[in-house]
Amino acid sequence: MTGIDPAFLTTSEALGELALCHARLQADARFPWIVLIPRVSRARELEDLTPDQRRLLMDEILAAGHAVRAVAQALGRPTAKLNVGQLGNVTPQLHVHVVGRRSDDPAWPGPVWGFGAAEAYAAADLAQAVATAKEMLGF
Repeated sequence: MTGIDPAFLTTSEALGELALCHARLQADARFPWIVLIPRVSRARELEDLTPDQRRLLMDEILAAGHAVRAVAQALGRPTAKLNVGQLGNVTPQLHVHVVGRRSDDPAWPGPVWGFGAAEAYAAADLAQAVATAKEMLGF
């Protein structure tokens, strides 16, 4: 696997390897949230991917969306809206966020990025979220 920026290692839990991306569950109990990190050396922008890699990334974003919805459902907070973002302003390594949103989440209707401090999952909820995400992503 191409090296992962250390920032991801401290803010998320590993889920597994998809065809293109390393998948991680963001460690913020406020939002069901998966980060996809393409294993493409030195990729910083979508334009750094080949057309085939971009198509594969879209498929993996859709799969992550299904997993985010399943995690939210398993935790008793069904997702009403998926947000997908590729920012990279803080961590420049190419990565895509897939975030489940609902009208009663603390950042609604604004973006989740930079909103307050992350809240740790309770141990049982983290185990449930990781297991559900892994199952939905085929790990």
